[in-house]
Amino acid sequence: MTEPTPNMAQKGPFAVEVEAGKAYYWCRCGKSQQQPFCDGSHKGGPFAPLAFTPEKSGTVYLCGCKRSGNKPYCDGTHSRL
Repeated sequence: MTEPTPNMAQKGPFAVEVEAGKAYYWCRCGKSQQQPFCDGSHKGGPFAPLAFTPEKSGTVYLCGCKRSGNKPYCDGTHSRL
């Protein structure tokens, strides 16, 4: 199975401000230069971004290791890698 490339610059979560009702695209491949969001670097590979729309505005913690069981949100999986 193909594994995503974790963002080695930040193995833990990304704290980002989001707006309720706005669509975001979380990077699943780990290659984006706009982490934690997709910049199209996945093209030609097995990954596609994960679209999500937050219900509330505020700070969320998005997965940086790309292996969370609660994608796109961090669930602490990075602490076991």
